Amino acid sequence: MTLRWGIVSAGFICADFVNALNTFPEKGDQAVVAVAARDKSKAAEFAKTFNIPKVFDSYEALAKSDDIDIAYIGTLNPYHYELSKLFLENDKHVLCEKPLCLNAKQSESLIKLATKKNRFFMEAVWSRFSPAYLDLEKEIESGKLGEVRLVQGNFGFACESERMFKKEYGGSAVLDIGIYLLQISQYVFKEEPKNVTTVGIRGETDVDISETVILEYSNGKRAVLNIDATLKLDNHTTIYGTKGSYKLHEPFHFPLETTGSDGSLKSFPLHTSSIPYNFGPNSPGLAYQTLEIAKCIRAGKIESPRMSHKETLVLARLMDTVRKQLGVHYDADDKEYP
Repeated sequence: MTLRWGIVSAGFICADFVNALNTFPEKGDQAVVAVAARDKSKAAEFAKTFNIPKVFDSYEALAKSDDIDIAYIGTLNPYHYELSKLFLENDKHVLCEKPLCLNAKQSESLIKLATKKNRFFMEAVWSRFSPAYLDLEKEIESGKLGEVRLVQGNFGFACESERMFKKEYGGSAVLDIGIYLLQISQYVFKEEPKNVTTVGIRGETDVDISETVILEYSNGKRAVLNIDATLKLDNHTTIYGTKGSYKLHEPFHFPLETTGSDGSLKSFPLHTSSIPYNFGPNSPGLAYQTLEIAKCIRAGKIESPRMSHKETLVLARLMDTVRKQLGVHYDADDKEYP
């Protein structure tokens, strides 16, 4: 039975997601069948570009439609909570772009709703499904790195997009790009840090634009993570163990190359498309998470063990802590959620 995707918004990340899925040779029985946007003309243009058969003039209409099984939500951060809630309440499975919500309270509310409705729900941390990450996991589990003691990573570029800097858009360096560094540390250590230390700066719009985050785990393990929306950094991450190291090359969050513990260069090529991507050569990797999602849904699961609800909540709490330590506050932080 075909897993039918509905796309929520017609922006750049949605375009890359659809492009990746449409051209993914391993996608199996999945299809993008509908799209909705606040501007129907943009949705119609989007549908024409990607050969999507149905266009809806509102998110509500798409949510209530029997034409889709699962929604991919790729809107700006402040809309993730309400739109995820809308589709879950209408008995649709949901894949929502990261960060799942603006804070942990919103994330907890949605996970409760997904559980109540018995619908699959996942934050789109696509890194977790990268072939390179799976290779890293094998090297750690094999003992080739010894005891992993340190994760050191950077993610920074001179961002020109206003979504990074406007508070009303949920602007935040840690929410937008820092989440990728936080999640790789969690992926490696598989425990919630016992201490978080953040130093950094807020910009003119009172959102965080640059920070260094130190996460301290049990037995002296730690992560040192540099996040910057104003400077181009060397965007790799290295995992250090007592026997060796493993490097995720730039872009570390879905790398095409790594250096293994034996010093060998490993390549992880992705499929191609005749339609250009908006966010770089690793964008085809957005499709890999859909294999896991389809597998989970067909097995009757409401979450993936590779990106579980528990992991989403840990990341949400970490981002809340980083923002609090830098004095970044959203109106959503003052509200309560069911």
